[in-house]
Amino acid sequence: MTAATTLTARANRAIETAGRSPEELRDLVSHWGAELELAPAEDIIEWAAATFGERFCVTSSMGDAVLSHLASKVVPGIDVVFLDTGYHFAETIGTRDAVEATMPVNLLTITPVQSVAEQDAEYGKDLYKTDPDLCCKLRKVEPLARSLAGYDAWATGLRRAETRNRVIAPVIGWDAKKGKVKVSPIARWSDEQVETYIADNGILVNPLVYDGYPSIGCAPCTRRVAPGEDARSGRWAGTNKTECGIHM
Repeated sequence: MTAATTLTARANRAIETAGRSPEELRDLVSHWGAELELAPAEDIIEWAAATFGERFCVTSSMGDAVLSHLASKVVPGIDVVFLDTGYHFAETIGTRDAVEATMPVNLLTITPVQSVAEQDAEYGKDLYKTDPDLCCKLRKVEPLARSLAGYDAWATGLRRAETRNRVIAPVIGWDAKKGKVKVSPIARWSDEQVETYIADNGILVNPLVYDGYPSIGCAPCTRRVAPGEDARSGRWAGTNKTECGIHM
């Protein structure tokens, strides 16, 4: 019996697969967080799928398809949620389309309540310049919260190596704002591990990554990164902003 099979069997015996209260979800995090901290990414995904069933999904910003690929190997047909902010690079939308066309996933594209034009009409043109935090809230944070309403847990591609703010990101964590279990299967992966997985498995990568954009967000708020700069320095350059709010 493999480690993943053992974990799955234990999870199935220990807990039910739907309708948990916030207290029950927090208890799961308390128990399984330490248990799975050093587990392989596939085992973590398998545990989450066995534990939450259809109330577990994956989110992807389409910088690459590493997490989508990992999840689809373990759970073919898994829901992959993509937030279309209305400001994405064409390459990002193209990567989303390629993932949907080539992987066994159920890709769900989520959009904000307002179109960009409607937001401009209410808040003024280019809100991302005048109030970037509000823009991220309206186009990322709130749409994600709505899209996760039917899930108890979701997986992110968050990695500790990406930024100092994410060093303490747990593999299995509790998001108090959303009232959900936050699963980060590749949190411990280094940049080298990601690159090796991509090369070994022929993973789709957003072409912007090879054009000086190691961290890709909305087009108006993302610039190329010069050699030697921090990978996320191209996000909200010239401001004190470092996160969109999804992981805060």
